[in-house]
Amino acid sequence: MRWTFWLLAICVAAVAVAIAASYNSGYVLLVVQPYRIELSLNLLLVLLLAVFVLGYFVVRLINITLHLPTEIRESRMNRRREKAHAAMLEGIKFFLEGQYAKAEKSATAALEIKESSSVTAINTVIAARSAHELRKFSKRDEFIVMAENEAPKEVTLRLITQAELLLDERRPLEGLQVLQRLHPGEVRQHTAALRLALKAHQQMRNWDAVLNLVGELEQRNAFDRTLAEQIRLNAHLQNLKVKSTDLQQLKNYWQSIPSSERKQGKLAAAAARAYISLGECVTAHQIIEQSLDHEWNQELTGLYADCLGEDAMHQIKRAESWLESHANDAGLLLALGRMCLHFELWGKSQNYLEVSLSLDPGHSAHFALAHLNEKIGKPELAKEHYTKGLELILGHLELSRVRQ
Repeated sequence: MRWTFWLLAICVAAVAVAIAASYNSGYVLLVVQPYRIELSLNLLLVLLLAVFVLGYFVVRLINITLHLPTEIRESRMNRRREKAHAAMLEGIKFFLEGQYAKAEKSATAALEIKESSSVTAINTVIAARSAHELRKFSKRDEFIVMAENEAPKEVTLRLITQAELLLDERRPLEGLQVLQRLHPGEVRQHTAALRLALKAHQQMRNWDAVLNLVGELEQRNAFDRTLAEQIRLNAHLQNLKVKSTDLQQLKNYWQSIPSSERKQGKLAAAAARAYISLGECVTAHQIIEQSLDHEWNQELTGLYADCLGEDAMHQIKRAESWLESHANDAGLLLALGRMCLHFELWGKSQNYLEVSLSLDPGHSAHFALAHLNEKIGKPELAKEHYTKGLELILGHLELSRVRQ
């Protein structure tokens, strides 16, 4: 449609010029001594138009000729750029597919074509990550150095990649040193950097730092809540192990934990064990009671009878109050049987232990009944319970060996 319009316009213009020329009888006289040239005005106009058109095309030809080397150079650069981008995309595709050898090859090919700093950084990172997955660590480090030399402005991309790969190789100190080369403000703003710092401190067993970082990451919604709680719980458990040899350190640390977290069953059990190992039975019992009042935990009921001191009668009363809502808890019944045995309440002890044994046959209940029968002068029954208890232990050991 467009070409038809132009063709029609040219035809109309030609007809208009022809009609105008038919009415034009003027002429032009050119005097160039010793010559006199007389031309019709129409012919002169045609000649001038021809000269203009010819001059235009000559100028265009000269301009094209002068710019031809530049255009050829740009065309070659465009082809190289397209080739480099194709190789980069291919490398990324192979890396995401897990074809690391092909990814490294494509990224290396893309690096041979000099490109912008950001493209070079991406290619070196893909090549380094691919080499890392192939366990070619020296080659990986060469690509990291290349990224530093060829794309010095892309600092964050290079350092984050280098730190992640070092941590994957379980070199946490070096990984943390790499992260520290980022701008301090940038580390705090960069969620990925905080995640890597958390991983480094976990590997280095710096549990106080882990607790600080997991709190900060949780505020940013960078963690699932369940995962954050697991990480925090593990850090507290590890810290309790470290501080379980010094009573004052243990007390200070336990008090520093938020009260809502202190009631968690696993954490309360670890703290109770630590206090029991240091002979602080009263504190251990308080921890167990507070946790069980908040949430029932069979591990804690078993610990409740591990340390019997001056408050043992109070323990029996508390345990019997729990029995009203947990009558079928074998661990609670076992703990009650052991506590009554300690106070030589033979009848109550035997009753609790036998009910516990009927609910959950275990070696602990058998050994407690064996000890009870020794106390009341029934050596044959004691021997029978010792034998059954040992058989259960041997059975568990054999089952564990088979599973392994």
